Amino acid sequence: PVGQLFRDIGISISVSVLISVVVSVTIIPALAARLLAGAPDRYTKLSSIPIVDRLAKGFTSLVLRYVRFAVGYQRRGLAIVAVILITAGGFCALFLPQFDYLPDGNANFAFGRISVPAGYSIDETLRIAERMETAAQPLWEGKTEPGGPPEIERFFFVAYPGGAFAGAAAKDPSRVSELQMVLAQPVFAEPGARAFVQQASLFGRSVGGSRSIRVDIVGRTQHEILPVAMRVNAALEARFSRRDGNQIRALPSLDSGAAQIRITPDLTSLARAGVSVRELSAAINVFNDGANVTKVPIDGQLIDMVLAGSNAENLTAGELRNIPIVTPSGLVLRLHQLAQIDVVNAPEQVRRVGGRQSISLQFRPNNALTLEDVVTIIDNEILPDIRNDAQGQGVSVKLKGAASALDQTWQAMQDNVLTAIFIIFLVLVILLRSFVLPIIILLTIPVAGAGGIAGLAVLNIFIQQQLDMLTMLGFVILTGVVVNNAILMIEQTIFHLRDERFTVNKSIIEAVRNRIRPIFMSTLTSLFGLLPLVIFPGAGSELYSGIGVVVFGGLSLSMLATLVIVPPLLAITLSSGFGDRLYQNT
Repeated sequence: PVGQLFRDIGISISVSVLISVVVSVTIIPALAARLLAGAPDRYTKLSSIPIVDRLAKGFTSLVLRYVRFAVGYQRRGLAIVAVILITAGGFCALFLPQFDYLPDGNANFAFGRISVPAGYSIDETLRIAERMETAAQPLWEGKTEPGGPPEIERFFFVAYPGGAFAGAAAKDPSRVSELQMVLAQPVFAEPGARAFVQQASLFGRSVGGSRSIRVDIVGRTQHEILPVAMRVNAALEARFSRRDGNQIRALPSLDSGAAQIRITPDLTSLARAGVSVRELSAAINVFNDGANVTKVPIDGQLIDMVLAGSNAENLTAGELRNIPIVTPSGLVLRLHQLAQIDVVNAPEQVRRVGGRQSISLQFRPNNALTLEDVVTIIDNEILPDIRNDAQGQGVSVKLKGAASALDQTWQAMQDNVLTAIFIIFLVLVILLRSFVLPIIILLTIPVAGAGGIAGLAVLNIFIQQQLDMLTMLGFVILTGVVVNNAILMIEQTIFHLRDERFTVNKSIIEAVRNRIRPIFMSTLTSLFGLLPLVIFPGAGSELYSGIGVVVFGGLSLSMLATLVIVPPLLAITLSSGFGDRLYQNT
């Protein structure tokens, strides 16, 4: 799932970065030679911006004083770095949000599925569906009330034996979620009827969308799994109230089933009469639904010739018992003399998982609950006792759907982040020809992670934003972006140390002085570019605002952390003689 979600984004970012590298070493120098030609001192006399320049000079002076202190008193500088890293790690552990799978998006379509008690006729089901139509009709006629549901642009419903489904779209797409109760409320008033209504998801094809948790109860027979399924259903309803917007749907229904007539051949009586089971079945078909005898060509087409009883369409249970069965000897017997006829309750649908019968409970939590929280509650509070009792009956209870996908995707996400960090480390080792300096650079990543989590915390003050898989992409992007500032500082320090023969401390101080402006320029342009994604509403904002705020918070904090973490660690590393050994012959 992770590869399917992120492959396109990863390819886009990689190609754009490669193109920007080519442009920066080809087109930019050529344009600079043309556009910057003229008096050499014309760019040294720039007009000042009073407030901004004063703040910038004050901040630069403050950073340089800290750098002089950190490289001059290395133990104290190391202590500051340790405090920052420990604080960042503790902040991540304490404030890391619970995980979710995928956002639903904001599709302008509310879809509901209705299940009715077993035995309801199509006319009764149609009557329930028409109640939904009656409730929605004023909205598509424009008869809305202030503070009420929005106007409906499109509406439909379809009824079928055992249930119905309906859908609606709002004229104002931002208010489509309010139509859920419009569709569900009429069904709640019908005894035994259930409605599973949800705004359509961009990532989930089922009614529950991408946040649908499925509990599979699997066993040998329906009689074994039905009590367990009813117990799980009752526990879910007790823990997650329907009044709070939580929805539960059973596949197939937990009802005992619809009334059916079961005909069991009496093999002894059939043998005495000389009638086979196949012949008995054929006779019943003739008097019940009719049997295909042959195909007759009429006007170039083959038409089925059906042999049926004169009262086949209106056959009652009493008449079924008296169906005449002609034996090979010419004796006419009645069906009840050759078979046992019972009226039983049987499920309208048999669902199988792995070849075994099953009942699945589809649970959709409300948007205020994270998927990780819900899965933890179900797995640790609801299912343990039920599983222990069910195992003795040969019944298994498993979490599927978004619950299992969340666990697999989160594991894959962790592997991807670790792989990205390892690849970055190898590239830096090759470029810097050192195993120590890349570690200093990578220490900015946990600080950036703390900044991303802080950004999510601030965003959740205004709008609800879960830590879903799309938002996690922001942390993957941070691993490759936040190291750039540290690379600039270390490369500039090496230049002063190797080419200008500065001392270690002076090289670090000069590197900070020379690079603080480019670091702020590149970071601020990135931050302002992310602002529309973070603060402006619009189509798709509910999907990508999480990514934007994670990258925004991570870049902001990593920019400051680079100026604080890298200088003291670099001073300790280079002052130990490492710099002389590494660069004296380079």
